[in-house]
Amino acid sequence: MRLLTLAFLFSVAGGAGAVHAESKAVADMHTLRTERAFAAARKQGPLALHSFLIGMPKGADLHVHLSGAVYAESWIRAAGEDGLCIDETKLSFVKAAASGCGAGEVSAATMLANMQQPGNQALYDKLINAFSMRSFVPYAGWSGHDQFFSTFARFSGTSKSHAGEWVDEVVSRAAAQNEQYVELMETPPFAHAAALGYKIGWDADLPALRRQLLDAGIDEEIEPTRAYIAEALKTRRERERCGTGEAAPGCKVEVRFLYQILRGYPPQQVFAQTLLGFEAITKIPEFVGINFVMPEDGYVSIRDYTEQMKMLDYLHSVYPKVHISLHAGELAPGLVPPDGLRFHIRQAVELGHAERIGHGVDVMYEDDPEALLKELALKHVMIEINLTSNDGILGIEGKDHPLPEYRRARVPVALSTDDEGVSRIDLTHEYVRAAEEFSLSYGELKEMARTSMEHTFLPGKSLWAKPDDFGAPAAACAREPLGAAKLSEKCASFLDDNAKAAAQWKLEEQIRVFEAKW
Repeated sequence: MRLLTLAFLFSVAGGAGAVHAESKAVADMHTLRTERAFAAARKQGPLALHSFLIGMPKGADLHVHLSGAVYAESWIRAAGEDGLCIDETKLSFVKAAASGCGAGEVSAATMLANMQQPGNQALYDKLINAFSMRSFVPYAGWSGHDQFFSTFARFSGTSKSHAGEWVDEVVSRAAAQNEQYVELMETPPFAHAAALGYKIGWDADLPALRRQLLDAGIDEEIEPTRAYIAEALKTRRERERCGTGEAAPGCKVEVRFLYQILRGYPPQQVFAQTLLGFEAITKIPEFVGINFVMPEDGYVSIRDYTEQMKMLDYLHSVYPKVHISLHAGELAPGLVPPDGLRFHIRQAVELGHAERIGHGVDVMYEDDPEALLKELALKHVMIEINLTSNDGILGIEGKDHPLPEYRRARVPVALSTDDEGVSRIDLTHEYVRAAEEFSLSYGELKEMARTSMEHTFLPGKSLWAKPDDFGAPAAACAREPLGAAKLSEKCASFLDDNAKAAAQWKLEEQIRVFEAKW
């Protein structure tokens, strides 16, 4: 009866404005019912909350490493296919000798083919634990930080030809949770660039060094990178049967890549790889930005942090359209001396031109944190929040986590997974954790999903009239009911011209459908 009354009142008002107002009233009612359903689920506990949130539209996962997102079971399967051996002591993959696996080694393929034999299941379980945080308990001399970062060397060695399978795994998992977009961090081939860096040597005159590297042919790895990404995406599409009548749900998840730079090496290598990354991003559309990776507390990472930000400052001046997201502040008291906590996030933004910050855990230990929070809010620098990763690596959770401080200061934040395979989680897990640990409402989680889409590195304008303000769409779509399937010519044209806005409208469509069912 309530809806009929609203419909009558708005019909009296007449015209398109009345239709828009009626649609908004109905949408608002659906939102209210959804908020009530969420509140009821939270009272029932984490299982009911997970059941509710797995179907909630989550927008984007903007902080996810491709290798770390793959589950251990997939790595072990690939090792068997690639003919690798397993070092039973080190619990890592090794290449087989001409004569086969050596002493203390076992064929991965043989182990998988004979799981019924005594000992093979135990070895399989040990590998999963070694490749991830499963069953891990810190002990003297070995922390969560040590376990987390040790996993990557253990499961390395499989063929790069599996990249398409890994993308398929990530997007299939994303689709099952109603995600629509991921930016995968990946390190393309750069051996030639690194060799040139060492051959030419370090020169603090960055323009001169750039010219020498370009003249020496540093960009010759761009075409292999283009082919590598194209083949990975081709394999992904084939596995998901995209474009056919049997297309898998993963086909609906849009994928872009961030070019990973290894920050833990000497400056001549870091600059050469970073220059190659900037060049590649300008030429390969699947790459939409750059990021620095490896432990931020590593010796070289700490020693050269400011120098590396200066590298980005210079290269940003040459390639101003290249987007930058940076791991910064993935630190905690005791992990580094107090001085190491005082400046990383600020320098990432002011020198490194970061548009997004990954982790940002030590923000309240930086010099003048309140001023820094204001600066992040003013510049609309989004923080990629990785709750489980921060807990596992740094031991930071709950009241010790700065998420409430970021939200209080109106700094844009969005949830992400970091390395979901290593952590044995997914994005829904992070939504449940955020809701439970920080008492977030459905509306606040929805704002995070919208924030994730607001801060993708997709080209074009935002759907929203003001940055991080989800109250009013841009003028072209201001009179359209959010998420409506039928659009005016003006709004449709705007979305066609702006990939980011189109992706944001898709999220609104998903929100509209999700909330209508309550």
